[in-house]
Amino acid sequence: MKIILVAMVGMTLFSQGYSNTLDSCEGRCGFVTDPNKTCQCNTACGRFGDCCSDYETFCKVTTPELSCKGRCDEKFNSQNKCHCNIKCGNYNNCCQDYASVCGGGGNVGSVITDAEIKALSETLYALDINKPSGSQLIIDPQALVPDSQTNSEKDLSPRPIFRFLDEASLFSKPSYSALLALLDNYERNTGITENFTPQQVAEQDSFLRETMSNTELGRELYAFLFTKGRYVSEKEFLQDLKMMWFGLYSRNAGKMDSSGFEHIFAGEIKGGKISGFHNWLQLYRQEKQGLLNYYSHSFNGPWTSYPDVLGMQFMWDGYFKQVGSSIIGCSPEFDFAVYSLCYISRPGKLCKLSLGGKPLEIQTYTWDNSSYGNGKKYIGSAYPATPTN
Repeated sequence: MKIILVAMVGMTLFSQGYSNTLDSCEGRCGFVTDPNKTCQCNTACGRFGDCCSDYETFCKVTTPELSCKGRCDEKFNSQNKCHCNIKCGNYNNCCQDYASVCGGGGNVGSVITDAEIKALSETLYALDINKPSGSQLIIDPQALVPDSQTNSEKDLSPRPIFRFLDEASLFSKPSYSALLALLDNYERNTGITENFTPQQVAEQDSFLRETMSNTELGRELYAFLFTKGRYVSEKEFLQDLKMMWFGLYSRNAGKMDSSGFEHIFAGEIKGGKISGFHNWLQLYRQEKQGLLNYYSHSFNGPWTSYPDVLGMQFMWDGYFKQVGSSIIGCSPEFDFAVYSLCYISRPGKLCKLSLGGKPLEIQTYTWDNSSYGNGKKYIGSAYPATPTN
């Protein structure tokens, strides 16, 4: 009888999205997903069925004094055990249900620290299960040039940079196919209005779904931003990403000719020069089609496995890029997630990440000439910054 009862308890836990494991939530409530733990203690664990069995005990609000219900925007009171106003994030003393009860989309909510960004980026790095292995992607960087020679426009690398890519294995993954479907939807020259068909708009939604909703990596990014009060629902999160990345604005002649996604992932031509173009799969596609000629690289990241980072010089169908930096060998969801994380948490600033214990800085830029929603800024650009010695 005891054995049957234990089995029934285990079944109940799993049916409610809980994992009956030895790990505990004590002291871990709200933490980002830890791949080294057998169960989790954040707002996303219920949906993915990996909450620790004591999640309710340690992380659910059970007493009124620990809840924000009826207390949103109240004045500070030193006698309260936790707080429910916009400043509580600055002092790390918000009640556990502050984000869900009091809202806080946009820039309202807890402060995101550099340490939290580094911890989350390590988690995203560990969760990038769709990245290519060393046998699935082989690159040939060849010539390394100093910064003083990046503008020489000399082809110092006779071979393609991409020696091999296992398209059969990688391109069948949903996030890869969703990205590839988008890359040919754009007119690369600025000053020409972008017009999207209903099918192309649907492809934008598919990309967001396959990278953010249907991968553990994307769901981890949302769970973190939710706990920090940036978004109150996944629907709001995805809608905001769609606007900040795919919303159109004008880079030239007043035409609605550009977006953050086009600039960063597909690449543009403005004033006779390449603008943006920071995605490795677009580099691969254009080189394979004979439209891109790789010249050299001026920096190479410290990673010995993928993802890695390169700053490259290349000619794209008659136009030269002096330094085009990209994260090489990551999944589409990783590329999209780290740029989104950095833009949301450090818009227009350097964003300090950590990947496998090694530092990476992402530079983001806001587009300040137009906005969406309630004054929100579109993404202007984002790319790996040149490392400093």
